Parts: sequence; structure tokens; C-alpha cells
Amino acid sequence: MDPILHEWGGFLIRWTHVVTAIAWIGASFYFMHLDASLRSITEIPDGRGGEAWEVHGGGFYQVRKYLIAPDRMPDHLIWHKWQSYATWLSGFALLCWLYYAQAELYLIDPAVRQITPLVGAIVGIGALAVGWLIYDGLNRSPLANRPLLLSGIVFLVVLAFAFGFQQVFSGRAAMLHTGAVIATWMTANVFFVIMPNQRKAIAELVAGRVPDPAWGKQAKNRSAHNNYLTLPVVFFMLSGHYPLVWSTPYTWTIIGLVVVAGGVVRHFFNVRHAGKGDPWWAWAVAAACIMLAVTITVVSAPGARDRLGLASAGAATPGATASSHLAALRVPAADEDVVTIVASRCSMCHAPEPLWPGLASPPKGVLLDTPENIARFADAIRVQAVLTHAMPPNNITDMQPEERATLGRYLQGR
Repeated sequence: MDPILHEWGGFLIRWTHVVTAIAWIGASFYFMHLDASLRSITEIPDGRGGEAWEVHGGGFYQVRKYLIAPDRMPDHLIWHKWQSYATWLSGFALLCWLYYAQAELYLIDPAVRQITPLVGAIVGIGALAVGWLIYDGLNRSPLANRPLLLSGIVFLVVLAFAFGFQQVFSGRAAMLHTGAVIATWMTANVFFVIMPNQRKAIAELVAGRVPDPAWGKQAKNRSAHNNYLTLPVVFFMLSGHYPLVWSTPYTWTIIGLVVVAGGVVRHFFNVRHAGKGDPWWAWAVAAACIMLAVTITVVSAPGARDRLGLASAGAATPGATASSHLAALRVPAADEDVVTIVASRCSMCHAPEPLWPGLASPPKGVLLDTPENIARFADAIRVQAVLTHAMPPNNITDMQPEERATLGRYLQGR
């Protein structure tokens, strides 16, 4: 495909995905808040629903919820489903467009496992299907009556997928695919459980029968799961842009910590909106999880040994001659070595006209084709190629450890 069309296609799919995700997440948060805000009224029997008054946009809204169904069907009924479906479909399209169509850049890390793009796609897509079967089976088992135990087991399932992905894919792809598995659960909850149960309830009502309350309970439970999983999924989907998050051998552990942090934050708001108090402990737990995740990154990312002063004594010694042009940029000696490394390992993509197939412009606008640009993007080089090994992607140009060490020493002198 033409690189310009490929880049525009990726951007348009991502744009669609972000917009539909905003709509879905906003609706999810709103209805969870609405459920928590309901108050009993005489018109609806106790335990069968409630009412909430809201003010927004200069007007007042009177909202009622019937846990089973109202006495009669309204003439106009709004269904909330397409936000979820559009988010998943656009996300899956983006997964295929980037990770499977450009597997060498994003999916396959030869240092982890040598697989073909086809095998990678089969593993990734297969995991989405298998993950749903496991999750749905757990929710249909007797564990559904023990929500805390069920949540604990689902958490272990997430960790198992994260650990498994990290044995096959790059760290970036492992975290992204873990998020995709959870996102598939969320949309499948809507498609296979929430919508069908609502349709069955409406059919019973139209037939003059009382719907089974279990249908509403099942749908509500799955909706609650979606609500608690939302923040971790958003984190995982954004993580690809921040290599310090996933460039550690313990990415699966960070995934677990983020799931806990996101879950307890949602718990705080759900309890607070229900008027049942303010569980401030949730913020302490979330903060502790994130601090632990940061600590894991600091001590285990590829560049950690150098940052902690643990570099081996046998590290390569850079040359002692620097060009006068680079000296004017106030950089230490050996910049000629740095330019050679960047030119041979990075500039085929980070050039005004990239040579790498499928790239129409330098990624994120980062140009590394001149000494001035190398100095300009020094901080980005530090994060991407020294503190982590995110660049070159999956080390596709075979940057050597001594070359990264040379870059590190150059950057320390800035």
C-alpha cells in the first residue's frame, strides 16, 4: 500500500476509535452514576427501581429506572449499544492495520520469539476469542453468586494472558493485546448478554408476562464489570506511546497493578455517587500501585543498570575526537560515533523521506538526520534507545549494547 494512504488510513481509524470510545465510556460512567443516584419513590415498588432528578444545560431531567420493566412499553425507546460495537470494531481494525500489517515494527520482537506475522496474528486474534470463552464461562458458573471470588479469578486470568503475551510478543504488543482481550470482554458483554437480556424482557412485557428479574441482574453485573475495567483498558491502549511503561521484563506485573489501581478508583466514585460514603483508602491503594509500577520500571528497564551505576567495567570506550560542528552544540567528545550510530540504526525512518517501507513521514515528526537534530531530540533518544530498548522497534536494525552505551554516555554529558 502507498505509504501516504497507509498513514492516513491509520490516523482515520484511530480518530474513529477515540471518538467512539469517548462516547461509550461517557455513557458507561453516566449510567453507573445514574444507578447510584436513584432514590425510592412511591410509584415504583421498593427494590424494583427508583428515580433521580438531574440538572444540565439549563434544564431539569426526571429519570426513572425499572429493574424489571414498566407497566407498558413506551412508544420510543433509546438503545445504547452502537457506541460499544463501534469502539470494538474500530479498535480491531486499528490492531490489524498497525500490529498485524506492520508486525516487524510493532508485534514481533526477535529477542522474545521468532514468529511470522501470520502466526502473530493467529495468536493475537485467537487469544481474543479464547479470552471471551474463559471469562463468559466463569460468569455463567456458580462463581457468579460470589462476586469477590469471581473478580479475583478474573484478575488472575488477566495476569495469565499478560504473562503469556509477553512470552510471544514485544512488550508494547503484550500490553496492547492484554487491553484488547479485556475490551473484547466488555463489548461481548453488551452483545451476548446485556442486549439479549433486554430484548427478552421486552418480548415478555409485550406478551403480557412478567420478565424474569434474573435477566436484569445478569445484565447489570456485566455492565458493572465493564465499568470497573474501563480505566485499565484506556491505560493499556495509550501505553504504546510510552515505552517506559512496557519495556520491562515485568510488564505483566505492571498490568496487574494498573488493573487494581483503575478498579479501586472506579470503586471510590461508585460508592460516593451512591451516597454510601467516601472510601478514601481507594486513592491510597491506587497511588501505591502506580508508585510500585514506576519503581519496577526504574529498576528493571533495560537502561536501569547504567542509571544505577552498575554498568560493567568492560564497556566500550568512545573515541576522543569530536567535530567542531558538534562541539559548538556543547556536547562531549565522541559525537562522531554518535552520529554514525544514529545514521546507521535510526535515520532510515527518522529522515525527511523515510526509506522504511510503509512510512510516508518520520514517526512523530522526529528527524535524526543531522547533528543538530540529534541534539534537538536528545531527550527522546535517551528514553527510546537508552533507558528503554523501544527503538529501533523490536531492534529491527540490530543496535548493539555497546552502541546504546555510547549513546548513554553522550547523553549524560548534555
